[in-house]
Amino acid sequence: MQIGYILKEGFSGFRRAKLSMTAAIITITISLLLLSSFSILLINANSVIESLREKVEMEAFLSDAVSRKEADGIRAHIAALEGVSRVHFVSKEEAAEIFKEEFGEDIHRVLDFNPLPASLKIFLSEGYRTAAKAEAIYLAVNQIAGVEDVIYRKTLLEMLDRRAQTFLWVSLAIGACIAISSIFLVANTIRLAIYAKRRIIQTMKLIGATRSFIRFPFIIEGLFQGVIGGLLAAGILFVIFEYLLLYAALPLEDFLKVDPLHYGVIVGVGSLLGLLGSIISIRRFIGERVVTE
Repeated sequence: MQIGYILKEGFSGFRRAKLSMTAAIITITISLLLLSSFSILLINANSVIESLREKVEMEAFLSDAVSRKEADGIRAHIAALEGVSRVHFVSKEEAAEIFKEEFGEDIHRVLDFNPLPASLKIFLSEGYRTAAKAEAIYLAVNQIAGVEDVIYRKTLLEMLDRRAQTFLWVSLAIGACIAISSIFLVANTIRLAIYAKRRIIQTMKLIGATRSFIRFPFIIEGLFQGVIGGLLAAGILFVIFEYLLLYAALPLEDFLKVDPLHYGVIVGVGSLLGLLGSIISIRRFIGERVVTE
């Protein structure tokens, strides 16, 4: 097989069938813009949900009869539990300072004594910030001697779990529809380019050209279309999101951040779209499945 000829024929479509090639590239670009915009919003939405989970912490209030040494023992016990990343001891004096910062009142001026108990702030590990796993840790901590009460934002975690699950299934369904539609849209567009060369294909078949020899130029052509479409989509998305970041309100910035690696992924997905589109078109139009001969 002549590699030079195949590559030359693969790129020749950009000279011989400019309209169909342009249509294929535009189709890939639009498909990637839809897929990429959706995936960026999905990734950023998940990041926002995770940032909310990170703020959920437990607080175990200790009995007044617990000494500092016993409190250290309880802290070590809790820190050894599965799913606990770290535990911070808050003394009665520190609790009074926190009360003053949050409410602007000195507890010692309001009362003659400090009624605030010492406590342990419990920070959960990643993967354990769900309602079910947090509840298991809550029950374990609540059974430790010296712990009077344990509080955490259970309702918030339950709400995040419900919303995250719904969001995940809806996102997967929409993403799958966009991806499948994109592949077949690209395939049909590339098929027009193959149809424009039907006479050349028939002639090559008549003179005994192998299936691989006929098909590979179209595969190269589709791959190259995908690369160009990916580069265009990445460039357009970069301009759009950079522009939006300049004028977006602060709460929306988290939804508009794009990892630079994402632009490389866009080009890679574009190449894959072009490749799959050309293979599907070849199988439908030329006939039998793609094989190497």
